[in-house]
Amino acid sequence: MSVNVNRSVSDQFYRYKMPRLIAKVEGKGNGIKTVIVNMVDVAKALNRPPTYPTKFFGCELGAQTQFDSKNDRYIVNGSHEANKLQDMLDGFIRKFVLCPECDNPETDLHVNPKKQTIGNSCKACGYRGMLDTRHKLCTFILKNPPESTEGGSASVKKEKEKKNRKKDKENGSGSEAGNQENFDAPNPVDGDDDDEDWAEETTEEAQRRRMEEISDHAKNLTLSEDLEKPLEERVNLFYNFVKRRIKGNMKGSFKSRLLKIPLDFTAPRFQHKKESKTIDGADKEILAEAERLDVKAMGPLILSELLFNENIRDQIKKYKRHFLRFCLSNKKAQKYLLGGFECVVKLHQNQLLSRVPIILKDLYDADLLEEDVIFAWAEKVSKKYVSKELAKEIHAKAAPFVKWLKEAEEESEGSEEDEEEEEDDENVEVVYSPSARELKVETVKPDKPEKEEDDIDIDAI
Repeated sequence: MSVNVNRSVSDQFYRYKMPRLIAKVEGKGNGIKTVIVNMVDVAKALNRPPTYPTKFFGCELGAQTQFDSKNDRYIVNGSHEANKLQDMLDGFIRKFVLCPECDNPETDLHVNPKKQTIGNSCKACGYRGMLDTRHKLCTFILKNPPESTEGGSASVKKEKEKKNRKKDKENGSGSEAGNQENFDAPNPVDGDDDDEDWAEETTEEAQRRRMEEISDHAKNLTLSEDLEKPLEERVNLFYNFVKRRIKGNMKGSFKSRLLKIPLDFTAPRFQHKKESKTIDGADKEILAEAERLDVKAMGPLILSELLFNENIRDQIKKYKRHFLRFCLSNKKAQKYLLGGFECVVKLHQNQLLSRVPIILKDLYDADLLEEDVIFAWAEKVSKKYVSKELAKEIHAKAAPFVKWLKEAEEESEGSEEDEEEEEDDENVEVVYSPSARELKVETVKPDKPEKEEDDIDIDAI
């Protein structure tokens, strides 16, 4: 059964039609998924690659998507009803298919990866404009332009090949090919050319040189699938990226605490050597990589693991700029920083446990932690990063600093109130009465200037 592409139009003779979505739920438990059976036909009616609406569903539902263009299988993880997906498809059509001027679906997308823009042109009314690229799907479109995902079905490609063969036969390309066999190949101009080696170099140095010549855009295309990976793999990618910026031989890979995977702090990668860091100027690169992998909030936890040891106080000053790029006005990142701080204290418990309040003050003075985040952390003891016994000890050691911070906040509020009271005290006067037993304070209203008497004319007396 077909429906109108623009379902807000109720005209039964509306010329732009598309098949209704057919969804099939497969699997059970954690492996349950929804296969959109006719996504290729729907996408063809919308003149868009089938990966676009499928990815749009994933963005709206917060679910992972899978594409198998060879078998025409487009999957959204989880169990979803066809009617729900059909309603979401209307949102995709409004944002990425319909023309803003005439509401017709005869539009084409024009992607410019260099400028990171997506243009929209209408064949019906001639409209040309730019799409709003704030939606998550736009990132996927920029990395996968429509030209690179033609139709997505093998049947369409076969039909194109057949048409090309027919054209070749009509033009007589077969007879021309036969005539070309009768021509003799030209002789080489210089006989020395036979001795030259035209093979490509396969040495490691040649391969490294060719890899360096690859443009940044090509590298981004090879990494376009990283966002589709689970959180654990993306965190590992970011950990290895930061580790490559640091000299030293630290083995192992980081495992996310959010995924309830244990983290062994006695591993060799936690046994730091002497200060041999080489990431002083790589703070922008590290932030860009974290944003690319969508793990920016967890960045301080990983940086704490790699950059902090028993000399944490000096390292806070040294790497302040690196942490500020993640923690400035980002309370979630600051919570992860506190988690990393607890992990470092666990690793160097003998040296750092007694210095917990001083280290917290250093983090606070460096603008890496806000008061609200510290108060929220102090209220609840968590065993997310360390054992509950150690967490209680850390909170007990941090109690004087938290108390000082609260008192400082109250004093600042009190000073503001005192300033307001001083302004009110300007109109207050203390009155002493010999007959009164107690001191009375009365508010004195400012005297109004008396009206000047009319001038008297002396001659009139």
